[in-house]
Amino acid sequence: MHLSEADTRAKFIDPEIKKSGWEDFVIREHYFTDGRKLIGGKRGRRLFVDYLLKYKNVNLAIIEAKRLSKHPTEGLQQAVSYAERLKVKFVYATNGEQVYEFDLNIGTGKYINSFPTPEEIYNRTFENLTPLKEELLSVPFYLTGDKQPRYYQENAVNNAIEAIANNEKRVLLTLATGTGKTFIAFQIVYKLFQKRWNLDNADRRPKILILADRNILADQAINTFNDPFEKDLIKIDGSEIKARNGQVPTNAHIFFAIYQAISEKENIGGYYKQYPTDFFDLIIIDECHRGSANEEGSWREILDHFGSAVHLGLTATPKRDDNVDTYAYFGKPVYEYSLKDGINDGYLSPYKIKKIRTNIDSYIYTQADKVLEGEVDYKKVYKKKDFNKTIVIPKQIELVAQAILTNINAMEKTIVFCVDQTHALNMRDAINSYKKITDPNYCVRVTSDEGKEGRDLLERFQDNDKDIPVILTSSQMLTTGVDARNVRNIVLVREINSMVEFKQIVGRGTRLFEGKDFFTIIDFSEEATDKFYDEEWDGLPADNEGRNTGGKPGGSSDGNTGGEPPIVDPPPRQKKVVIELSNGRKLKVIDVETRYIDENGLPLTTAQFLEKLIGFIPDLYESEEQLRKLWSRPETREELLQKLASTGIDEEQLESLKILFDAQESDIFDILMHISYSNEIITRRKRAETTKENEQFFEIYENLKARDFLRFILERYEKDGVKELKREKLANLVELNNLGTTKDAANIFGGLQKLVDAFYKIQELLYAS
Repeated sequence: MHLSEADTRAKFIDPEIKKSGWEDFVIREHYFTDGRKLIGGKRGRRLFVDYLLKYKNVNLAIIEAKRLSKHPTEGLQQAVSYAERLKVKFVYATNGEQVYEFDLNIGTGKYINSFPTPEEIYNRTFENLTPLKEELLSVPFYLTGDKQPRYYQENAVNNAIEAIANNEKRVLLTLATGTGKTFIAFQIVYKLFQKRWNLDNADRRPKILILADRNILADQAINTFNDPFEKDLIKIDGSEIKARNGQVPTNAHIFFAIYQAISEKENIGGYYKQYPTDFFDLIIIDECHRGSANEEGSWREILDHFGSAVHLGLTATPKRDDNVDTYAYFGKPVYEYSLKDGINDGYLSPYKIKKIRTNIDSYIYTQADKVLEGEVDYKKVYKKKDFNKTIVIPKQIELVAQAILTNINAMEKTIVFCVDQTHALNMRDAINSYKKITDPNYCVRVTSDEGKEGRDLLERFQDNDKDIPVILTSSQMLTTGVDARNVRNIVLVREINSMVEFKQIVGRGTRLFEGKDFFTIIDFSEEATDKFYDEEWDGLPADNEGRNTGGKPGGSSDGNTGGEPPIVDPPPRQKKVVIELSNGRKLKVIDVETRYIDENGLPLTTAQFLEKLIGFIPDLYESEEQLRKLWSRPETREELLQKLASTGIDEEQLESLKILFDAQESDIFDILMHISYSNEIITRRKRAETTKENEQFFEIYENLKARDFLRFILERYEKDGVKELKREKLANLVELNNLGTTKDAANIFGGLQKLVDAFYKIQELLYAS
């Protein structure tokens, strides 16, 4: 019997699913990723499963369906990989006749007679299935409008809920910046509220404290929690405590605070001490890597005071040398979702890197230069890492400012990370000296010194409906807490020694925005973006340490995350040397190297990129003849470009190859031909002229206006390239050639179809051998 997969599902698989009791608990063709963002607003392949079995609001199993004539386990391996991502423990592979059950717990499978019932799979999924765990997991997410949780958000919430139900006292979630940690925290709180969970097992709703290290983070969380918890939440801050005559509020269930507002200060005891030690059932610590776990850290005193509460940490940074205390305190995360996963799934923006070098990346004092301030070390070679830290060269700052403006589009929102507040001020002034946009707030400094005015400018920057300000200069203040989705450029003009800080800075550009295909990291530093090559960049912890559910943290405190949090920029250092270069010293950018990011998140140099391209391209077409055929038609040419883009080789990168081969006046087609078959690279002009000489083709068209129009198409191609040959460009070309409407042009050619045929035929001739 020759049945399609759809027929097999309808006639054989669906009835079996219904017979086993899954009719009301199955989602057919469940797409669980959006597909990696590609150039031109396109998306890569979305991942989906044929059937997702969901019971009591928990994903339990997937079914991989094959047509009747195929082996039932033909797609099993892919289904297992999807099951691992969806965190389900059972995969069923079937062709309608046989059912194969694969148990991810034990890593083996067997043929079975029929699908298990929902209750059977549910009970087999969970170890230690207590009534509390079942109740908490069964609460549906609180959703408004058409919003749906992403698969990793469901995983994070359910894993955290399981840990809390298992009486674990310290729980950690590690998810990349921009993946919705506040939404996840909200759903966890919502589930706990609905079932009136608390540590006393009393008939009451829990008391929950949500801690952040910045007002902007606390306020963002309050906005998320406001519906449906408006009457249950309150912010603990100076104005609230003052209104209560120095007493902390207690008449709420969800409390928000920045730790600075409630911790001990000079001559003031910590407000948190007014609360009984067992007042809170749960404390959620946002950006918990910032110091909450170190024994000397500023947050640790608060956590120790409320030691009986469950402590739930949220962080964007996997375990690294500089946040080991966090992981020693919380233990291994109950769930992790990396930047690489977010980009490949299509939930975060891809990026590329521009590394810029100048002819003053180091400096030795000469007598021709003038010392304006400080004392110069005549014997010292000042490196990049010294610039604006111990030595200031105004002309170097101006050169960098000009290079920034050259390497971004004028109205692309950009954040420039500087050495300190003074450097941020000097960089702002230099950029405004060379900008072409007249608005006085085009480039502004946002640091702690700016106060309310700076916060107001930051809010305007984050407002995606406002164009101004375009560029922010800062030092530490913007490494976290800036939810600006339309950031297109992250500029590094200082060294970054911490992997944790580097990940936070990169995270400022990862949020998605309509029309934003990628963001660019522009690196003027010595080695900041070399961290992408570090094996720790986007991997998970290599150790196998178990979960830490209580007690004092162990391990070294070498990765001290305590001390002053970065809401306040670093204090001024010792007096800097300021140098005025001699008039004879000409500064310039000597190299701009673009590094391309492959699907594994690894930056590739141009040479590595070319090597990858050469190795990959032969898989896209079988012969020179086939490549010509594919490239000669607009539709198949676009499909080929999309296949390249889906592997990380987009239009811009292909254009860079022209520069590499010194072939800016040539067609991408000729670059591909050269790479694949060693053909000579010829110019677009040569191709156009050769086609114009084909008199036999032009004589087909008796109307001279038709001939002129076809020659005009070739001229446009010669000037602007293959983009002029897209099918949708035809009407525009007619208008540019003053032929009137498309209908008028069709009359000249003897009908619309003949016009279209001519447009396609001239492309076929253009790419003929």
